[in-house]
Amino acid sequence: MKTIDLNCDLGESFGAYKIGNDEQILSFISSANIACGFHAGDPYVMNQTVGLAKKFNVAVGAHPGFQDLVGFGRRAMSISPHDVYNLVLYQIGALAAFCQAHDVQLTHVKPHGALYNMAAVDTSLAESIAKAVLAFDSSLALYGLAGSKLIEAGEKYGLKTVSEVFADRTYQPDGTLTPRAEPNAVIHDSHESIKQVLQMVKEQTVQTVCGETIPIKADSICVHGDNSHALQFVQELRHALNLEGITIKCVRG
Repeated sequence: MKTIDLNCDLGESFGAYKIGNDEQILSFISSANIACGFHAGDPYVMNQTVGLAKKFNVAVGAHPGFQDLVGFGRRAMSISPHDVYNLVLYQIGALAAFCQAHDVQLTHVKPHGALYNMAAVDTSLAESIAKAVLAFDSSLALYGLAGSKLIEAGEKYGLKTVSEVFADRTYQPDGTLTPRAEPNAVIHDSHESIKQVLQMVKEQTVQTVCGETIPIKADSICVHGDNSHALQFVQELRHALNLEGITIKCVRG
């Protein structure tokens, strides 16, 4: 039977600001990537989100990003590989503390936003992230864009890697995501998103913005939890996958 991991970036509220419908979404996914306080989240939200993930038996991963709350971690930064290593290691450790307090296993690490996209094409940044994961716990899985430098780095350093695909993002001919600054970067039609997901999972291919079909490895599907339609979409997606006989199951390190 075909299985696929369904992951979502959660724990992105902070202070007086509430983002997403974390508790409702957790009942439909298999893995949660929890913000670690740099691009989003705070100690209270991290603690609460780990507890909720435990309640719903959802795998917990660290979601480290650039220290850019104003830009939600989606702005590219000029940063050295050494600094990337430190900021990733720091954030993994922060979330791990809450996991320990809740007696929850930390299973994976998935970089966020601009850090994720930069590491997808930059070998030195990708290897810094992989080294940070390895230094903290070599049993952790490393999530990265399918076919990216981040996946290559994880494999180089002996980590379990999870090739991730995106339900609501369009793809370039080289397999990278279309930059968010471009008008066609995000798929807003849920039916089109689900159609893309089923193609990626069943056929291991995806259609690019140029209309060509390229191969893609799909171990995990990312759905975004920071928009108003997230809950409805993840319900529809899970239903569509179940209809195809595809089981939702987390990927553990």
